[in-house]
Amino acid sequence: MTGPLPSISFTALGTTAVVVGGGTQEGALAAAREVRNELEDIDRTCSRFRADSDLTRVNTSAGSWVEVDVLLVEAVNVALRAARVTDGLVDPTIGGPMLMAGYDRDFAEILAGEGERGPELSWMAAPGWRLVETREDPPAVRVGIGVSIDLGSTGKALAADRSAVRAAAATGYGVLVGLGGDIAVAGPAPEGGWPVGIAEDHAAAPEPGESISIRSGGVATSSTTVRRWSHGGNTLHHILDPRSGRPANGVWRTVSVCAATCVDANTASTASIVAGDRDPDWLARQGLPARLVRQDGTILRLGGWPEAGAP
Repeated sequence: MTGPLPSISFTALGTTAVVVGGGTQEGALAAAREVRNELEDIDRTCSRFRADSDLTRVNTSAGSWVEVDVLLVEAVNVALRAARVTDGLVDPTIGGPMLMAGYDRDFAEILAGEGERGPELSWMAAPGWRLVETREDPPAVRVGIGVSIDLGSTGKALAADRSAVRAAAATGYGVLVGLGGDIAVAGPAPEGGWPVGIAEDHAAAPEPGESISIRSGGVATSSTTVRRWSHGGNTLHHILDPRSGRPANGVWRTVSVCAATCVDANTASTASIVAGDRDPDWLARQGLPARLVRQDGTILRLGGWPEAGAP
């Protein structure tokens, strides 16, 4: 394929969804329809902000098994795996601390109500991912008393992975799906790979010289510089440390990671923000290419991540 790749953008899951590929503009439209349908399924099942979602029913029925769509069981199992491999640095039971930090509705609504005086902030550690159980037949989830699940991190990455696979299968062409800072690809890659620009804010232009290309898997960027809001005179962001319930405040403000799936990339990038100064050793052991930006803007590159401007 030569020339610009066909691309379609729309709003979904509180962010901008970008669908690239599909062979032709008509194929891109077909791919976008598949992605929309997948994201609607994810939202209906896994949203913490919908009163009618399966996840809300689980969170409001703590202590009891709740039969749910098999998609929620998959999403929760993915989140539990992320918690296991990061030793709890990424923990789906962060839902309660998220509420206490004021992240209790869609982010656009939080920004619209920033001037409102809310309750005083208080902090609590996440209860812990071991208090969450799933079963396959019939599909069901149970959380412990006082536990509330949030799938905002791994859930969006899983949505990118599933959407890319679904769109590629439907069109027979390679597809890239971007959901904010989460990017997944599936199917044949274009010549030279899928171009991906790296920036702290997905809505901004790529930073000069900071573009890479991938042929499979996914890329995730986690940052404390976006999704920020004010509450009670405090400036907050959406990446909380499960160990304290407070916004993570380590040495890294932004981390980008490449991995075999977008879920794995997101798990590593989020864990890196939370882990702070212990992170390079942790990432080095995973063998994942990563770009880490310190609070002062200096950059560390690991695992073969290219220097700025390098091919």
